[in-house]
Amino acid sequence: MREASPDDLGTVVAFRMALLREHAGHPVYGRLHPDAELRAPALFARQMESPADAFFIAERDGTAVGLLRCTESHASPLLLPERYCYISSVYVAPAHRRHGVLRAMVQAAEQWCAARGLTEMRLHNVEGTAAAPAWSALGFDVVEQVRGRRLET
Repeated sequence: MREASPDDLGTVVAFRMALLREHAGHPVYGRLHPDAELRAPALFARQMESPADAFFIAERDGTAVGLLRCTESHASPLLLPERYCYISSVYVAPAHRRHGVLRAMVQAAEQWCAARGLTEMRLHNVEGTAAAPAWSALGFDVVEQVRGRRLET
């Protein structure tokens, strides 16, 4: 497990696009912009440069097999905690799933949180996928739902 460097941009782009492609039928994530592949490197490079973000890459035998992004987020000033870690862009290559890669990446995220004084982690996951039981096994509870509605134009 290691934190990504600017040299890992290609890996970050590849994994994040693979994650979006896995959800091709999803009502939000399945609507890729026609030039998403062209937009991705600049977007992800900016995120990787942000001091509020960290990208962790899991490796096996020198090959990248997983990605997890942490973002230090600010909550409503009316709620505690005031800051928390938002986990996103989690991807494990299919051949390496169910082998502890996700658990190792979450442990790296926990260490990142501890170093920043963050006491909570949050994430979104796509309903009905194999990820839901994995997140539950790692101690994440469902605390809200996101609903969407497309408007007629």
